[in-house]
Amino acid sequence: MDLLTPDIGLLFWQLVVFLILLFVLTRFAWKPIAQSLKEREDNIQSALDLAEKTRTEMAQLKSDNEKLLAQARIERDAILRGAKETADKMVADAHVKAQAEGQRMLEQAREAMNTERHAMMAQVKKEVVALSLDIAEKVLRKELSDKSAQEQLVQNLVAESNLN
Repeated sequence: MDLLTPDIGLLFWQLVVFLILLFVLTRFAWKPIAQSLKEREDNIQSALDLAEKTRTEMAQLKSDNEKLLAQARIERDAILRGAKETADKMVADAHVKAQAEGQRMLEQAREAMNTERHAMMAQVKKEVVALSLDIAEKVLRKELSDKSAQEQLVQNLVAESNLN
């Protein structure tokens, strides 16, 4: 039973050793351990603060990026709209120019046709006059070969002419 009931002297020395150990630990180990724990707590807190700050900055950057993206889309749409309007205007201008050029070419063709028609009519008239003169000359030669026919023709012409 000696093992179960400790001796008072032993308890005393155990208490003295425990208090000395407690004093040494408090004096030399407790402050560095507490300081180390405090530093670690501060480091963890600063890391958490930095993470929160980073998360806030990331949210702000995301918001800014979305705004820039929206603005870029608006500018892109405006540029595309302007390009489409310019293209439509160019097509319309080309269409108007093509119509004007077609109309001008049509007028030139009409003028050329009229000029050609007048030239052809003048040529036909010349040929008709030349042919008529040839026929008249042949008829007159035939009729005027005889002296009595010549006198008869002169009398008919004088009778037909209306002298005032």
